[in-house]
This record gives sequence, structure tokens and C-alpha cells, in this order.
Amino acid sequence: MTAPVTLPLPLTANCSILFPALPITARPAAAAAAGFDAVEFWWPFDDPVPRDAEIDTFVTAVSDAGVVLSGLNLAAGDMAAGERGILSDPARRAEFADNLDVAVGIGAQLGSTGFNALYGNRLDGADPAAQDETAAENLALAGRAAARIGAVALLEPISGIDRYPLRTAADAVAVLDRTGSGDVRLLLDVFHLAVNGDDPAAAIDRYAGRIGHVQIADAPGRGEPGTGNLPIAALVDRVAAAGYRGRISLEYRPVTADPFGWLTLPAPRPTHREDRP
Repeated sequence: MTAPVTLPLPLTANCSILFPALPITARPAAAAAAGFDAVEFWWPFDDPVPRDAEIDTFVTAVSDAGVVLSGLNLAAGDMAAGERGILSDPARRAEFADNLDVAVGIGAQLGSTGFNALYGNRLDGADPAAQDETAAENLALAGRAAARIGAVALLEPISGIDRYPLRTAADAVAVLDRTGSGDVRLLLDVFHLAVNGDDPAAAIDRYAGRIGHVQIADAPGRGEPGTGNLPIAALVDRVAAAGYRGRISLEYRPVTADPFGWLTLPAPRPTHREDRP
């Protein structure tokens, strides 16, 4: 086994994909126990506007774990059915705005610095130009809302869904440009870019100034670094050298007995805050 890697940037654990054996609300504490001081989540509720009790339970789980909720995905529709976001759906503008208000409210309590708005698939019977206009307007709205708490809105190319139109970093940056906003940034996920045939290293070099967040997983397979072919540590070094100072998200599916064995982590953290009254 090779020696663990020390990455040059702070980390966050994506608790929607890590710690899969645990309930969602137990995962922030598990991340703290593993040595993380920050977590992020895909939208953790069934509905775009969940009940207050559901929100309170989630906020308490993160707060009690003593970690920051560094990032949060906005509602993405029915993921199990193949939906990947509502940003570009002209019929769901009100739903998007309502969800955005909830997400930013949660983020304001828990220290979030980024909100990821998945673009959404091409829709049967919808004009692609109308979808693109809707996406640009909604993303600008998200940027303004995020900026109120010192955060940014993020846009991500993804793989695995043929009808999702953003495949490369250039695809996403073109949408960012259409918003006319300085509060929207590229979410650079090295796994998705690689699977789509977009060179992550070249994307870092070309768009370093547009990157608002970085996520890592190896490819193929989306497992932890060392289970595929991507030079993960070199890519993280590259983005750091290019001036990125944000967190690196571990957004991979654990496939080995020790999914953090490749990495040097700080000492484990308490699973509950000791300083609460």
C-alpha cells in the first residue's frame, strides 16, 4: 500500500454518498469522527420545500456534529427517475425560487459557501432556447441569493444522463457567461469531466478563475482515489497552484475497506459538540 497523501487544500465530505450504511442525519457525526470539519449534501429532503420539523432535524444533526455545512445542492427533482435539476425548466420557476429560499436559509445557519444548481435535462416538447434562457435567469437569481450570505451559486457538468446538456467545463462556463453575474461559478468535478472525455487538467488550466468548488472521485467507477486511473493528487495540486483556495469535496462511493486510507486526515473529531449549553 502506498503512503497516504496529504492534500494542500481543506476538505469536505459529501455525506450524500459517503457513509452509505448510516441514516442521513447520522452522517455529519460520522464525518466529524473521521476527522472532517466540513460536510456537504445533495438536497437531503424529499420535497423542495420541506416541513420546518424536517429542516430543524437536519440543521441540528449538522450543528451537533460540530461541522460546517460547506455546500448544499438545490433540489434536483426525482433523481431516482433520472431527473437532474430544475434550473432550466420554464414550468418550475416558482418551485426553484421557493427551494432556493429554503436552501439559503439553511446555509445561513450552517456556514455554507456554495449552492449547486443542477441544470436539468432537455425536456420533451420544450424549446431548448427557452430552457437555456430560464437557466440563465434562475442561476443569476441563485447567485444573488447566495451572495447575501457570502456564498456563490455553482453549476456542474455531469455524466451518466444523456439528456443533461452540460457535459464539459466549457458547456458550463458558457451558461455562467450568459448570466452576467459574478456570483456564479463552475463546479469542477474531475470524475464527471473525465467520464465525459473532457480533460480535467486542461479544464483547470483554462478556467482556473471561474472555479468555485472542486469535487473528486476516481474514474472509472467513482470510487476513492487509487481505485481508478485519474491522477487525483496531481489534479488537486494543479488546482491549488492555479490559485483555487476552496475546499476539495470527497464525492465518491466507498469501494474498499478503508475509504479514507489513501488520505492523511486530521485527528478524529468528537461526534457531538462539547461546548453546547
